[in-house]
Amino acid sequence: MASIFSKIVTGDIPSYKIAEDENYYAFLDINPLAKGHTLVIPKMETDYIFDIEDEQLGGLLVFAKKVGKAIESVISCKRIGVTVIGLEVPHAHIHLIPLNTLYDMDFKQPKLSFTNDELAQTAEKIREAFDTIIL
Repeated sequence: MASIFSKIVTGDIPSYKIAEDENYYAFLDINPLAKGHTLVIPKMETDYIFDIEDEQLGGLLVFAKKVGKAIESVISCKRIGVTVIGLEVPHAHIHLIPLNTLYDMDFKQPKLSFTNDELAQTAEKIREAFDTIIL
């Protein structure tokens, strides 16, 4: 059975898309820890990030780097935090979270809530920035 993330990639479930290429997809987390909290996934469904082939894993990290640069150009923050937990959805994914303090990345914190319009506007701004980033 396809994961929720695979269904997002195929368009069966809507998302606030940030970026996409033939191998990777980035979209806003709908239960974010911070404004701009983004998930980056390989399109090929793999449960555990360390089961991804080396070349694909390297590509995923480079794609995530460009997404992270786009986020920090739009969202006021000191850094973009990167974490891989991998227990909540059986599809490898990287969390990119705008940070101002170490505690901004604490998953025990209550999740933020944004309207659909706010999420759409944030995604659009990051997407526009992504298109201008040159690594």
